[in-house]
Amino acid sequence: MGKNIGFLLAFTGIVLISSAAGADWTEWNILWPWKDSLVGEGLKNYCESWRINVELNNIKGFDVVPQECVAFVGKYMTSSQYKADIERAIEESVLYLNGGCCSLKGGDGKDAWIFDIDDTLVSIVPYYKKHHFGGEKLNMTSLEEWMKRNRAPALGETLRFFNEIKGRGFKIFLISSRRESLRSHTADNLIKVGYHGWTKLILSMKGIMIRKGGDERMEVGKYKAKARKELVEEGGYRIWGIVGDQWSSFEGTPSAKRTFKLPNPLYYVS
Repeated sequence: MGKNIGFLLAFTGIVLISSAAGADWTEWNILWPWKDSLVGEGLKNYCESWRINVELNNIKGFDVVPQECVAFVGKYMTSSQYKADIERAIEESVLYLNGGCCSLKGGDGKDAWIFDIDDTLVSIVPYYKKHHFGGEKLNMTSLEEWMKRNRAPALGETLRFFNEIKGRGFKIFLISSRRESLRSHTADNLIKVGYHGWTKLILSMKGIMIRKGGDERMEVGKYKAKARKELVEEGGYRIWGIVGDQWSSFEGTPSAKRTFKLPNPLYYVS
């Protein structure tokens, strides 16, 4: 009996080694060799893992959502779970405020809070819903034409927090990677859905830089850090918080006392 078991184990080991030797390891991934046959619960787990690792900034610089996960990401972005995830992030921002984080310094008007715009103040999910939920490469011309129509709805949770911040006397700065030529359209859209009273809208001369490779990968992060540096060093502002949906909104120095990341697995801006 023992000899039979030993033979079986040895044979199994040979088969596994032979399979590994014949594999194309240039195609290796964490789910090799099962990824191609993922169905049902396995596919759901794989796509949820992919989404979570995007949020953790472990997965960076992707051009498109993996094709096998497009339906999953689309379902998430239009679900009550997405809404609940945003609500929780904003709740943490409110707790930070109410915890005595930001005692305004003698009314000097230098206490600041920063918001991103797309998928932070307003949602561009309606555009992506018509374009395969991130499963196709971004057409910047098409997206900017859509932005010019002022159809981006407000994210209700962020709108309420924006008004809370404004009511407490903070100066609000909107730092976006939208192109400068979209300034009037951006302001009109924000006002249309209920945003009023920000201190300054800061846009990029070069526009949005979805990952294109090479040195451009850090363009947005550097631009936003530079904008914050000017606020601190030239304007004398104290930045108490930043709310954004991309890690590039928080990268570099100076940063804020706290940052609050909203979920977004649709695209990666670097």
